[in-house]
Amino acid sequence: MSEYLGVEVNIASNDGAKQEFLENAGQGRLALQQCSACEKLRYPVMTACPFCTSSEFSWADVSGRGTIYSYEWVMHPIHPAYRERAPYPIVLVELDEQREFPTADDGLRLISSLVDAEGNPAAEEDCAIGARVEVEFADLGDGLALPRFRLAAEQPAAGELWRYGDVAGG
Repeated sequence: MSEYLGVEVNIASNDGAKQEFLENAGQGRLALQQCSACEKLRYPVMTACPFCTSSEFSWADVSGRGTIYSYEWVMHPIHPAYRERAPYPIVLVELDEQREFPTADDGLRLISSLVDAEGNPAAEEDCAIGARVEVEFADLGDGLALPRFRLAAEQPAAGELWRYGDVAGG
């Protein structure tokens, strides 16, 4: 049985693409849908390309490296499985692939958790816009995994990071 934080993971029987996404993660690969028509990567997993509406796609491995584009601290989780983890950060990560594409205001962005080396929620001081991150995978069992992020070894200078409440940055 696949589970995360003690909760069973159920994937709808008609959602084969979501199953494949989690299976790829279970193999240690962050693979995203790539449109067969326009070749743009997309996330979240969906039935048609948001750029050209084609339903044809293949899976493309991406590096799993990126930058925190935005974040939020969850103080009051709505699911009981997360109560013991609160407060915890949810991050919007802009992957290095397809940055500022198809326009300067766009990018390939994933919403996920930010965790420390042990898989626990990252500390507040580790969460900042501009921080570099890399993917890791939480094992769900049954060959499935959930992508989440942790801080990368190399970070920008403190003055290039921004945290909520920061007026001048860094």
